[in-house]
Amino acid sequence: MAEDAAAPRKCLSKDCENDASSLQCPTCQKLGKESFFCSQDCFKRNWGDHKTVHKSQSNPLRNFIPPKVVSKPDPATGQYNPFPTFPYTGSLRPVYPLSPRREVPKKIQHPDYAKDGIPRSEQVFVGRNKIAILDKKQQEGMRKVCRLAREVLDIAAKEARPGVSTDYIDEIVHKACLERDSYPSPLNYCHFPKSVCTSVNEIICHGIPDQRILRDGDILNIDVTLYHGGFHGDLNETYYIGSKAEANPDAVRVTECARDTLDAAIKIVKPGMLFRDPGNVIEKLAKERKCSVIKTYCGHGINQLFHTAPNVPHYAKNKAVGQAKPGMCFTIEPMISLGTHKDKTWPDDWTSATQDGSLTAQFEHTLLVTDDGVEVLTARLPDSPGGAIQTPAVTNGDDATPAGTES
Repeated sequence: MAEDAAAPRKCLSKDCENDASSLQCPTCQKLGKESFFCSQDCFKRNWGDHKTVHKSQSNPLRNFIPPKVVSKPDPATGQYNPFPTFPYTGSLRPVYPLSPRREVPKKIQHPDYAKDGIPRSEQVFVGRNKIAILDKKQQEGMRKVCRLAREVLDIAAKEARPGVSTDYIDEIVHKACLERDSYPSPLNYCHFPKSVCTSVNEIICHGIPDQRILRDGDILNIDVTLYHGGFHGDLNETYYIGSKAEANPDAVRVTECARDTLDAAIKIVKPGMLFRDPGNVIEKLAKERKCSVIKTYCGHGINQLFHTAPNVPHYAKNKAVGQAKPGMCFTIEPMISLGTHKDKTWPDDWTSATQDGSLTAQFEHTLLVTDDGVEVLTARLPDSPGGAIQTPAVTNGDDATPAGTES
């Protein structure tokens, strides 16, 4: 699907000369203002400057845009939906209150954004598009943090089952990070309130762990990143919650498509690969499975910085710049949908859902380019939970509750 190239928009980030993608600032959207950026990474790097626009326009618009309405807490549980008037695209709803922010002991090395939420090291404009080549010592640092990140994800996945909350998964991840002398990278990154992203059913990514209980039939993406020894290690997988999910052909189709597109993309990674090439492989396979590729978010460079160059889009015919060289570290993390490729962000400014409420799944690995190929630093272990399953046959009269349906 070609985009209109007659008058391309420019990214609004300071000192960025790239054309803008379809990514908009969610706060500006709620204020009725257009503001387009080239990528999620660029938007986050410039959040400190950009958010001043919201403050300057908030008072004049207050008379026209009503304040957010918060539902009353349930007398029995104290829980509530913080955005009851928001037009959700699917059946999932946030369940607040959020638990208090979890603490990280000072003895554990903190990234620069841990205190105030601003990743200043990622906002350096000089040379920010230069792709780092890691030396042998730095590569070992990435190997170690990625091994730890795999351990933490596997621990969390073993606890993902019907009857537990996503906040409980966050608690498990947080404790496992601390036990490994590591900081959970998402915590306070651009003010993200939790230690892990948990994305259920129609949530594409950046789901905030809350009090919602996982149900038999859900699919759950757990996105773990650790900061250890000065390096970040990032990976995620989507898991079937209960037997109903494994028996749901739609849930299995989108999950296994996401898994297979990542595996197919990794197979082409080697020195000389253009960063625009994985998207061609991913979208071709997704279309064969009658699925869509989410375009708003992309893979990213990772090392001492959580997000950095290069950008690795997951859709075909993209215009990503650069080619892989030995010593480069980056992620590939395709997000696949059963329906539209378009997304909609919740009022929490993080949770990204499919616009049509369709199921979505994601998988991610951190990769190191070697002299003759690629090393998957976050590779599954022999005893890692989850893993591929066969798509169940569709039978007439199947009365199983589809994943994503609230009862």
